[in-house]
Amino acid sequence: MAPQLLWIGLGNMGRGMVKNLVEKGNLEKPVLLYNRTRKRSEDLASKLPEGKTEIVDSVEEGVKKADIIFTILSNDAVVRTVFSSALAGGDVAGKLFVECSTIHPDTTAQLVRDAAAGGAQFVASPVFGAPAAAEAGQLIFVPAGPREAVERLRPYVRGVMGKGEIAFEDEPCEKALKLKLIGNTFVLNMVSVLGEGLTMAEKTGVGAAPVKQFVDGLFGGHYSAYGDRMLSGTYWKMEEPLFSADNARKDAGHAMDLAKSVGVELRHAAVVDDYLKVVTDHAGGDKGDIAGMYGAARKNAGLKYSVFVGLVVVVAMSAAAWFFSPKGENQTTWRSSLILAFASCYLMWFVTFMAQLHPLIEPRRSDVREQFVTE
Repeated sequence: MAPQLLWIGLGNMGRGMVKNLVEKGNLEKPVLLYNRTRKRSEDLASKLPEGKTEIVDSVEEGVKKADIIFTILSNDAVVRTVFSSALAGGDVAGKLFVECSTIHPDTTAQLVRDAAAGGAQFVASPVFGAPAAAEAGQLIFVPAGPREAVERLRPYVRGVMGKGEIAFEDEPCEKALKLKLIGNTFVLNMVSVLGEGLTMAEKTGVGAAPVKQFVDGLFGGHYSAYGDRMLSGTYWKMEEPLFSADNARKDAGHAMDLAKSVGVELRHAAVVDDYLKVVTDHAGGDKGDIAGMYGAARKNAGLKYSVFVGLVVVVAMSAAAWFFSPKGENQTTWRSSLILAFASCYLMWFVTFMAQLHPLIEPRRSDVREQFVTE
């Protein structure tokens, strides 16, 4: 008999994963959806083929109906709360829990013990890839746990939600989370280095554009993608961050704690956390995106914007043109020409200037609706 799937957590990763699960998973039953904010479930269900999803009103209701339960949630506390509800809601013997969140390995170890006590199988399977990769079904899964349980997961991975896997079969589930945290430090370090490099380029007069060309030519891939997000400002125009400062700080903190436990010091992660504190203090940890580290680096370097300074300069020059233009029958022509020239230069500068406002962690987002707060 075909298994019944339940999906818990419809953030910017979960939505894309469910979309591919529904469209490519060859499922015989609708995917059960649960999200703390029901509207997210309703919005996603409305975009998918009719009859392919079913919304449940509680974790307990969904787990009772499901054979395989997927979870991808924002932090350890939320994961623990959801699993407590799932395991307390009834008989879970024989069910498979697939936990895709980025959490501390110690949290994962406790979940494994709790699931085993209830007779359930457990696979830890964090994923590598941004929301765009989740949407495109191009994630890399990192499943860990009993081979039999991992095999139950596989039909929904390659060619459905993911493009590949790094498996730890018959190995402790914590290994998957350790790899995930190590991998995320690479991403966080990359973003902070990009932010510092672009800031240094501006401070030294090189300019951001040549550095972006260098990055595109030598590195490409994710380096170029994050560089585009920084320079275009797309990250602060989104309704929710692709990778929130809160989640990034959580990952960096877990990574530093893991490293400390084995006698390793992650100095770069500490620098990243300092930048993310600036983003969090300014924009809010659930609204600020990690690309805002560029703005934090600029702020620390004293690169501030002030369109009014330029305006004052232009007004002063225009006043000088008015009073000091050569007298005679061409005085009006002189005045008009000079003032128009100054105004045109200011407008060109202003447009360029405002275009570069995007890399900052400005403006504060005050229009994020409740349902778009990262969960």
